[in-house]
Amino acid sequence: MVVIFAYTELLLLAVADVCLSYRQARFSYLKVKYLFFTWLAVFISSWVVYVQYSSYTELCRGHECKSTICDKYRKGVIDGSACSSLCDKDTLYLGKCLSTKSNNQVYSGSWGDLEGVIKCQMGDVLHYVLGAEMEPRKEAALFDKPTKGTSVEKFKEMVFSHLKAKVGEQANLVDLASLVLSVADGNKDGHISLPEAKSAWALLQLNEVLLMIILQDKEHTPKLLGFCGDLYVTEKVQYTSLYGVSVPWLMELWIPSGVRRSMDQWFTPSWPRKAKISIGLLEFVEDVFHGTFGNFLMCDVSAANFGYNDKHDLKMVDMRRIVPEASLREAMRDRRCEADEDCVYGTDCRTSCDLTKRRCTPEVIQPNLAKACLALRDYLLRGAPSEIREELEKQLYSCMALKGTTDQMEMEHSLILNNLKTLLWKKISYTKDS
Repeated sequence: MVVIFAYTELLLLAVADVCLSYRQARFSYLKVKYLFFTWLAVFISSWVVYVQYSSYTELCRGHECKSTICDKYRKGVIDGSACSSLCDKDTLYLGKCLSTKSNNQVYSGSWGDLEGVIKCQMGDVLHYVLGAEMEPRKEAALFDKPTKGTSVEKFKEMVFSHLKAKVGEQANLVDLASLVLSVADGNKDGHISLPEAKSAWALLQLNEVLLMIILQDKEHTPKLLGFCGDLYVTEKVQYTSLYGVSVPWLMELWIPSGVRRSMDQWFTPSWPRKAKISIGLLEFVEDVFHGTFGNFLMCDVSAANFGYNDKHDLKMVDMRRIVPEASLREAMRDRRCEADEDCVYGTDCRTSCDLTKRRCTPEVIQPNLAKACLALRDYLLRGAPSEIREELEKQLYSCMALKGTTDQMEMEHSLILNNLKTLLWKKISYTKDS
């Protein structure tokens, strides 16, 4: 019996020793596995941070922009209403970087007591030409026009000829040239110096600045507050997208696109406020459609280009992709093509391919209003009051079906636009949101 007990005790000890060894081995395996995944997570995070930092330093080059502009200003090459504040007094401050392209620097900032947005062109930018990426092309020299010795009258002729090429022949080009020249006089002393003329000429190549000058009295266009060279300061827009919510960039990497679209629709103002913002977009379409100084085409109708203020009045955030129809027609007429897909400018300005000539036709397929209604469809229909939802949906789809640029289309355009505005106003006119 003693022998059996001793044998059993030895057996139990052996089993315990095996179990202990197994536990130690398993613990070691789990420890190695844990360390491996920890290292992998740290490596991936470090790589993502490095890539993001590299992208940030490439995109955000405001110090270079300021250095270049101020160097030109101190040498007497350029001048403007913002030069002294930017370069001498340091009262024009570049804050948060908002750039999406390295050669178009965008910063939130402050100018004394004013909050604004500061935009600057990087590189030797002089002329703005139509192209697939819609970026200014580089020239050999920056601020080389007008040249020394150019008279004010000659500069006026330069401005007039440039505007004629941009917006086309029209009776009131003289008035438009006068508007441009009034902006060029940065210190408002009644005279345009050569440095002021160089700044104005560089700015005039940018469609956004030209449109700000043309629409300076319209409520949906941010004000042009000042400039120095081709750096300019605009009014700040409080909310910089029609909808959506900002999340940390690391979280953005892991959110599926379908979930992101749903989140964008969740985080929107109340429906009456969305209706008021939408009315503002329809009014802006009216502003650029056959206005006083020609017709302009909206070639990127995405939510990121439209914002609004605390009163829920629509304000444009980015107008670089709103181009004069005359310029677009001329550019498309010279473009070779094999299919309709070759005749796209920006993301939303499309013409068709004439297969007999292998050239793009100059007429756009969809007017601005049709593209605006497409952008507003989901935005307006989500949460729409049941009593107007069916009629609203019907009008939006009729709007989205608009095609061509014939006189009959223009009549239909005006009718649909007015009907939509009336429907929305009637529903919100007695609410506090209106």
